[in-house]
Amino acid sequence: MFNDIGVFEIVTLVILAVLIFGPDKLPKVIQDVTRTIRKIRQFSDSAKQDIRNELGPEFKDFEFEDLNPKRFIRKQLENDDLGLKEIRNGFDLRKEMADVADAVHGREGDAADDGGSRSGTSAAAANGGGRVDMHKRPAKPAADEAPPFDADAT
Repeated sequence: MFNDIGVFEIVTLVILAVLIFGPDKLPKVIQDVTRTIRKIRQFSDSAKQDIRNELGPEFKDFEFEDLNPKRFIRKQLENDDLGLKEIRNGFDLRKEMADVADAVHGREGDAADDGGSRSGTSAAAANGGGRVDMHKRPAKPAADEAPPFDADAT
């Protein structure tokens, strides 16, 4: 809980506590704080036990820490009932990227079925060698055709 508090911060807190409460009242304040923390922990433990008793025997291994979203997701991903490891291992990112690139460039999908071993530049060189123009250029109208009119743009 307090992993990031250093020695300097602890010394500062002790000095502030002595200045605020004084050396004669400080032991009584520490006792009151520890007693309050102990009561809060007992209340929390009894509430957890009551909830476990009310849930019944099918939830005997229920842990409240599992309600933390990070821990819950990690626990579910480690559990291989869903077959997520097979899905993750069966997904080849290079092949998928090659298929997407082929679809964008209008090439056949069979050319990328070599396992994605060709890089994008060598694949482009094999299909004609030219660069792909990614800028959208307007089509040139015919000589007798009027340019398009956009009422919202004027």
